[in-house]
Order: sequence, then C-alpha cells, then structure tokens
Amino acid sequence: MASTTRTTSASYRFIAGLIRPFLRLISKRTWYGVENLDRSEGFIVAANHVSTLDPLTTAHVLYNNGAPPRIMAKAELFKVPIFGALLRSSGQIPVHRNSRNAAESLDGARAALAAGECVMIFPEGTLTLDPEGWPMVARTGVARLALSTRAPVLPLAQWGASAILPRQSFVLRLFPRKRVLAIVGPPVELSDLHGRQDSAALVEATARIMAAITSQLAELRGEEPPTEPFDRRRAGV
Repeated sequence: MASTTRTTSASYRFIAGLIRPFLRLISKRTWYGVENLDRSEGFIVAANHVSTLDPLTTAHVLYNNGAPPRIMAKAELFKVPIFGALLRSSGQIPVHRNSRNAAESLDGARAALAAGECVMIFPEGTLTLDPEGWPMVARTGVARLALSTRAPVLPLAQWGASAILPRQSFVLRLFPRKRVLAIVGPPVELSDLHGRQDSAALVEATARIMAAITSQLAELRGEEPPTEPFDRRRAGV
C-alpha cells in the first residue's frame, strides 16, 4: 500500500465506510501497479469507463492505496437530492459540459492538484459506446488540465465492473462474486507538450493517455484491442 496519506472530510470517510464493505462483499479484486500511486505531489488518474459502477470501483483502488480521489463527475449528479449533497460535502468536482461554466470544472481540478490531491477523470466523458467495451475516442479535457498544470497523468485500466452492473442496466448482478481487475500505470510522457493548449497538442496528449489505458486494458483482458478506437462522431451516435 502507498505510504502517502491525504486528508479527507468526515463526509468522505463516512461514504467510504459504507461503500468499501459493500464492494468487498460483491467483488474479488486484483490490483496491479498501485506503487505508482505513492507520490506526494498532486496528480491525475485517467480511467476507462465501462459501467455506472466505475466511479466506485476505481475510487476503491485509489482510496485503499493512500490516494482518495476527487472525482470529476457530471454536474447534473450534484442536483440529485441527498446524493448531490454527499458529492458536494465529500469534495467531488462538478463538470459543466457545453456551457459557459465549463471552465469552472477545470478551476476546481486545478485547485485540488495544487493542494497535492488526486483528481480522477474518465476522459471519454461517458460510458464507452464501443460494442466490445474498449475505450473510445476521448474528450480533450484531461489533456487540457494536464498540460496547463504539468501534473502527472497516471493511466488506470479496469475491467469487471460491467459484469456487476452492465451498461444500460439498473440491476446489480451481485452473485456469484465477480472479479474486478485494475492496473495503475506510470505517468504518461507529456513533458514535450507542457504549457501548450493548441488543438494539435491537446489531441496528441489525449491520444497518448488513451493509448496507455488501452494497452493496459488489453493486458488485463488478454485480448488485442481494435486498431482504431470507436469514434462516436464518425458513427453518428
């Protein structure tokens, strides 16, 4: 387990105290590369997104290894009664997409990174639409954040949560317990792009991050990924 200790609010600890036993009950976990989380500076974790359960299963990896994450989540979730209040009180970061408030999302993440915290983001912005569950073409928000702050980006590939809560399903498949796998990789090399915010740099940084995640996911699955990631715009969805 990582030696780094980050402080959390009472609300965060309360939520973690409820969720961790539940995840231990319904899943068998194998995590690789958690030594990469042992760092004192603020950093970004970028993960693939295959199930609505992903924020919990990926946060479990990070929390248990000394890096309780500040998760960047859809702003709409913060409006849900009770649930939204828990998100706010535990310090999660609302993402305002396609609005004049979009810049505020990155401001909150930058502040967390400056304070030495772990910020977790799903670069795809939503559940992957790839029919086989591979990462699809991502948004450039994670690259914009990484290049402006120079914060390390650790790729996290995870697999198994969709066996518990499949896409477009609201019914948990609790038993038998499912195996949930995760790999945390070393920081993606982005130093040659630091400080840039032009389109070419953002696209290149995003491609490197997603390539690292996809490579790790291929290792977990023991399968070859598609030669080109699914592109929702090209597919018209």
